[in-house]
Parts: sequence; C-alpha cells; structure tokens
Amino acid sequence: MTVAVETGLWQLDTTASTVALQHKTMWGLVTVKGTFGAVRGQGEVRPDGSAVGVVALDAASLDTKSAKRDEHLRSADFFDVEHHPEITFAVRSAELRDSDTVQVVGQLTVRGISRSRSFTARLKEANAEGLTLEAEFTVDRDQFGISWNQLGMMRGLATITATLRFVRAGA
Repeated sequence: MTVAVETGLWQLDTTASTVALQHKTMWGLVTVKGTFGAVRGQGEVRPDGSAVGVVALDAASLDTKSAKRDEHLRSADFFDVEHHPEITFAVRSAELRDSDTVQVVGQLTVRGISRSRSFTARLKEANAEGLTLEAEFTVDRDQFGISWNQLGMMRGLATITATLRFVRAGA
C-alpha cells in the first residue's frame, strides 16, 4: 500500500525535528556526537507526488556538549561559521518508492561547497496533520574542505541522522 501525501506546501516543524552528526575521533576510539539546535525548512509536494524543498541548519548551533570543541568546530578549521553560517540540503527530487521508502536526490552545501547527494529516507508517518521522514547518510568531510586532522586522529565518514517533521504551510 502506498501512502498518499497531500500536494501543496509543507513547513518544517522545528520543535519536532532533529538533525545530528557523529564522527569517530581519537583514532577511532571516541565517537563525537552533536545536534544542530537551529533547523528550518520547507517543501512542496507536486501533483505528480514528487517533492522538492530545502532544509537549512545554522552551523553555529551545533552542540556536542563541549564548549571548547564546539568553538573549534565553528572555526575555519571546520565549519567556518563566520563566512558560511548555513549548511543546506536542497532537495531536487523526493519520490515515494513504496509504502515507506523515499528516494531523495539533492545538493548538500557546506562551507560554500556543493555536492550532489542521494539517499533513501523512511516515511514514518503521513496524515492530515503532517508527515515525518527519517534519514541517515554519511558524508566525507574532505569533499567540503574540512580536512583538519591533527595527528591523524580523525578518519572515516561523518554520519548524519535526521528526523524531519513537516506540517501543512500556514497550518
């Protein structure tokens, strides 16, 4: 059974949405986890059932529960929030493949560098009140000019997890 998602404009419910990242450090012995406190977005479901939209993160809102580390992550070594305050994912196409699988194709922009990215999201809920998507994908930070790696402590990919709740725009 395929869920029908209503056409029209949808707004991200910032109070019910989370975007987090995790990355191995200390030569793979420690996993640093953080959550972006400021997330916004909107989208449109087209009459053919496909969707487009954008999700934007305030790069300075990343909280890893360590003020010193968070300050370093905001610096030019990492996100360079002074020059690049937002991280965006522009959805070029999102299509429901079966009852709960959504194929997402878009463009991730970090530090002013954009890269195509596709992944599969899961439609967790869709009804008249809203819809909730869950996604997880990996990012190679070197592709976005984030290559700081003192003593080779950081290697591998960063994992991004998101739970995005959308409600009808104007609702």
